[in-house]
Amino acid sequence: MKHSIRRQITVIFICVLVFILGSLFIVNMGFLERYYFSYKTKDLLDTYKDVDQALRKDTFQDDDVQNNILYQVEKMNVDLIIIDSRGESAFSTISEQDPRLLQMLADFQSIVENDTVPGYVMQQTDDYILYRTGDWQGSTEYLKMYGYFSDSSFFMMQSPLESIRESAALANRFLIYLGLTGIIFGGALVWFFSRKITKPIMELADLSKEMANLNFDARYTRGGSDEIGILGENFNKMSAQLEKTVSELKGANNELKKDIEQKEKMEDMRNEFLGNVSHELKTPIALIQGYAEGLKEGVNDDPESREFYCDVIMDEAGKMNQMVKNLLTLNQLEFGSDEVVFERFDIVRLVRGVIASCEILIQQAEAEVDFVSENQIYVWADEFKTEQVVRNYLTNAIHHVENEKRIEVKIRKDSGKVRVSVFNSGKPIPEEDLPKLWDKFYKVDKAHTREYGGNGIGLSIVKAIMESFHQQYGVKNFDNGVEFWFELDAQDIHEQIQETVPPALPGTPSE
Repeated sequence: MKHSIRRQITVIFICVLVFILGSLFIVNMGFLERYYFSYKTKDLLDTYKDVDQALRKDTFQDDDVQNNILYQVEKMNVDLIIIDSRGESAFSTISEQDPRLLQMLADFQSIVENDTVPGYVMQQTDDYILYRTGDWQGSTEYLKMYGYFSDSSFFMMQSPLESIRESAALANRFLIYLGLTGIIFGGALVWFFSRKITKPIMELADLSKEMANLNFDARYTRGGSDEIGILGENFNKMSAQLEKTVSELKGANNELKKDIEQKEKMEDMRNEFLGNVSHELKTPIALIQGYAEGLKEGVNDDPESREFYCDVIMDEAGKMNQMVKNLLTLNQLEFGSDEVVFERFDIVRLVRGVIASCEILIQQAEAEVDFVSENQIYVWADEFKTEQVVRNYLTNAIHHVENEKRIEVKIRKDSGKVRVSVFNSGKPIPEEDLPKLWDKFYKVDKAHTREYGGNGIGLSIVKAIMESFHQQYGVKNFDNGVEFWFELDAQDIHEQIQETVPPALPGTPSE
C-alpha cells in the first residue's frame, strides 16, 4: 500500500536519522572550528594567568612550577617563550634552531616596527595582544599572543589551528559512513519489525470493512494481550452487539422516521405561519389605529374626510382578513400545495393604492415618495400576492429611509417584462448580508428592526411569492441607499400565442 503505516514508520525513522546526522554535520562544519578557537583562546589566557601568578609569588623559578607549566603547555600544544627584563631567555618550550622561534620573533619585530598586528586581533589589552594569523609559509594558521607579565618580563605564545580542520573533516567523514550504514540497516530492521504492528491492524481494518457492510460474522482471531489485542477483542464484542442492535433498529426505524418527518413538518409550518401572521398584521393594524385615532381626535371635521378615514379602516380590516387567508395559502405554497391565480391587472394602479394606504407611515417617517411610471401598465400575476410584495418593499423602505428621506418607486417596461423597484436613501446593506436577506427571521440591524416591530419574515414572503411566480427578484446597493426590485410578465395571452406561431410562408393565403 502506498500510504501504509509500515511504509510511514520506515520513512519517518529514516528521515529522523537523516535529520540528526545532517544536524551533526552542520554543527561540525559551522561551530566546531569556532568552539576550538574559543577553547584555544582560553588555553592561552589560562597559561598567561598561571605564569603571571607564579611570577607575582616569585615561585616561577621552582623546578616543580616550571615542570607543571611545561607539562600544561605541551598538553595544550602551545609554544611559550619568556624573556626577562634584562633581555635574557627565562623560559622556552622550543629550541633556538626551530623555525617556529624565528617566525615568532619576526612577528614581534613587525609589530614593534610597524605598530600593526599581522593578523586578525581577537583580544587586546595594555598587557597583551591575542590574534590569529598564518606562518611565514602560509601553510599553517596560528593563534598567537604577545605581551608583558606583571614583573615586566616579555612573553610570546602560539598554538596551531590546523588540527581542528582535520578533526572536523574526519568527524564529518565518519558521520557520513555511520549515517549511511545506520540508514540501511536501521531501515531494514524497522521495515521487518513494523510488520508485527501493521499485520494485526490490517486484520482490524478488514474486520471494520465487513462490519461497515453489515457482515457481523467476521471476527478478530489473532488474539494477544497488547493494545491491539484488546482492541480486537472489543471489535468482536462490538460486532455482536451491533448485530443485535441493528436488527432491532431496522424494525422501528421506518415508523420512527415517518413520525419525525411529519412532526418536524408540522412544527415548521406552525412556526412559520405564526411568524408570518405576526409580521404581516402589524402594518394594517398600525394604519387602522392611526386613522381611528384621527377620527377620535377630530383631525378633520368635514364629512368627506371622516368618510375617507372610515373607508381606509374598513379597507385595511378587509385586507387583514384576506391576508390571514392568503398566509395560509402562502405557507402551503412553499410546500407546493397552493395554486397561484394568474390574472391581468394594472400594476400602476396597484402601486398607487399601496402608496396611498401607507401615507400615514410616510408622514411619520418624514419621507418623500417619488413615483415614476407610465399611466397604465398591465401585467400577468396574482394581484393580491403582488400587492404583498409591493407593500413589503415599501414598508421596508419607510422603516429604513435616512439622509435626505427620499423614497423612489419606479415601474419600467422592457422586452415583455415589467420591473418594479423601490429605492430608499440611507445606509447600504453590508455585502456579506445580501444573500441572507431572504432567509426567514434574518435581520441585518436587530436593534433598528425592533424599533418598528419587524421580525425578519417580510422578505422571505417576497421570496416565496416570486418563486411561485417563477420570476426574478433581488436587491442592489448604491452609495446613497438600497433598491429592492422584482419582475413580472407584461405580455398578454394573444402576444404570447403570436410569438409561438411560425410566420406564414410567402404566397400562403391569409384567412
